[in-house]
Amino acid sequence: MHGSTATHGELLDRIYAIQRHFYDITRKYYLFGRDRIIDRIAETSPEAVLEIGCGTGRNLFLLERELPTADLYGIDASKEMLKHAEVKKPRGSRAQFSFGYAESFDPQTLFGRSTFPTLFFSYSLSMMPDWRGALDHAIALLEPGGTIWIVDFCDQAGYPKWFQKVLQWWLSVFHVRFEPALLERLKELQEEQPRAEGKLTLSFENVGRRYGYIARLHLSRT
Repeated sequence: MHGSTATHGELLDRIYAIQRHFYDITRKYYLFGRDRIIDRIAETSPEAVLEIGCGTGRNLFLLERELPTADLYGIDASKEMLKHAEVKKPRGSRAQFSFGYAESFDPQTLFGRSTFPTLFFSYSLSMMPDWRGALDHAIALLEPGGTIWIVDFCDQAGYPKWFQKVLQWWLSVFHVRFEPALLERLKELQEEQPRAEGKLTLSFENVGRRYGYIARLHLSRT
């Protein structure tokens, strides 16, 4: 899959070469639930957080206000977005950003650590060609007692058909799509036998009338 993800990274750079300059302003109108998981993460006071698909760094910069002593990391497949994140980094920010593919990056090489107590995806899994690999890789990097948070688009089942079609068309322009198999995979993970590190448990809530969803995967300690 590396070839396809490399091509996807190039596609993201083409999309965001210009959009990165007004991305945060426009996305606040339809990427709902992002601030909710930032608040949830802050409530748990983790000593380190990794965002997979960090984009402009917006989420990590907000999180840093709540967790000024935490180590914050972000990886993204778009060099254009990472360039923007570095430019917009607040003075004194300790957030670290690096280029990488969600299913294969090496955090030890990039950030000097191999596991994290908290990881999150914010409207990024729905853009990844290998979302299964990205999710599995995140789980492999999760510390016992840690949590993976996901906020992303759902099927908009609670809205009129015309709204669903318009939104899905608009998202397709940016190569974003809701993947029902992803929700099924999350449920399967909870039903699997406990791992050596512990057992995964899932909690799930809708954002709006299934406009989006927030999932929380927690790895219990053995």
